[in-house]
Amino acid sequence: MLRRVVRCLNLHEYQSKELMSSFNVRVQQGAVASTASEAHQVAKRLVPALELICKAQILAGGRGKGTFKNGYKGGVKVCSTPEEIKAAAENMLDQTLVTKQTGPEGQLCSKVLVHEGIQFSKELYLAILMDRQYNGPVIVYSRMGGMDIEEVAENNSEAIFTEPVDIMQGITDAQCRKIATGLGFEKDGIDDAAKQIKNLYELFMKCDATQVEINPFVIATNGKVYCVDAKINFDDNASFRQKDLFDMRDYTMEDPREVEASKYHLNYIGLNGNIGCMVNGAGLAMATMDIIKLHGGQPANFLDVGGGADVQQISNAFRILNSDPTVQAILVNVFGGIMRCDIIANGIVTAASQVSLNIPLVVRLAGTNADQGNKILEESGLNIVSATDLDDAARKAVKAIKK
Repeated sequence: MLRRVVRCLNLHEYQSKELMSSFNVRVQQGAVASTASEAHQVAKRLVPALELICKAQILAGGRGKGTFKNGYKGGVKVCSTPEEIKAAAENMLDQTLVTKQTGPEGQLCSKVLVHEGIQFSKELYLAILMDRQYNGPVIVYSRMGGMDIEEVAENNSEAIFTEPVDIMQGITDAQCRKIATGLGFEKDGIDDAAKQIKNLYELFMKCDATQVEINPFVIATNGKVYCVDAKINFDDNASFRQKDLFDMRDYTMEDPREVEASKYHLNYIGLNGNIGCMVNGAGLAMATMDIIKLHGGQPANFLDVGGGADVQQISNAFRILNSDPTVQAILVNVFGGIMRCDIIANGIVTAASQVSLNIPLVVRLAGTNADQGNKILEESGLNIVSATDLDDAARKAVKAIKK
């Protein structure tokens, strides 16, 4: 249900490949196109490539097995001629692609990536991740690439290997060669693969990435290593250091509620329920959603306003929840510590004076200045349902939905 807790920047594949190329990571030649005519011209420049590939550019995996809402099957097409590329682009552009990662609503394809195909003998998997278990980066690799790594982990976990990296020392040549050997490279291929792995790690660190996933990482028939498909995520906390990267962000591919919340530095993740949640603290927010589910309700969002939010942020959070047409009730659950309950109460009153609140509002305040906060709400004249504890609040929110 919860897609991600830590928000991060996601790049389109064509953006990821441009970035990798700038770090001397080997990728296929090609370019992005916004029209079928542009795609045709790119393909003509790539001739005499043995194969030409047309890929829908959306921020979701499973494109090859996806289906467009116009009935066209597959967001990745292998073609033989520029004319076939043009036909594929005509079917993909300005159409909505549904994959197992997009949900039934799908994502609109406004660009396609056209690049050369390469002949390869092996498909491998390579990823660099930040992992708390290792207190730093870890390399995850497997000889079983070109498929969902989740399926490999479930059905053949012994085929997946990990290599922790000392974040202070960085990845060593010996580690790169060990990984290359573990992936099955031999002779000169070991040196080439090790160099590509080192370049990917440099990208990972210098760009403040949280994930660099290459699937597949292939050995071409010419003996060289290519990164055929890539997914790269970047930490939002590094946006001040990575302005050029974050300027590439495609907001049209994101939940508009999340985009709006990010303007006010709110930790918001949209879900598909009908009870809006406003909570301070990620753990408490997760617990609130769990208890709503326990009592038969469905949370509409994860929203952690944090410990340093001011009245204006609280007001904006409340406005975002109230403007969501799927939200039929709002549950505010605040444990006053760093965030005082009276600030939350003032934010609610401020927001309610600016919007037309016509859905039930359940509030549970506890901790620092809870009495002052409850008094502010009582004297506001708002139609508020008070709750004594979290369980009571969840019950009342679910009951309000069922009336």
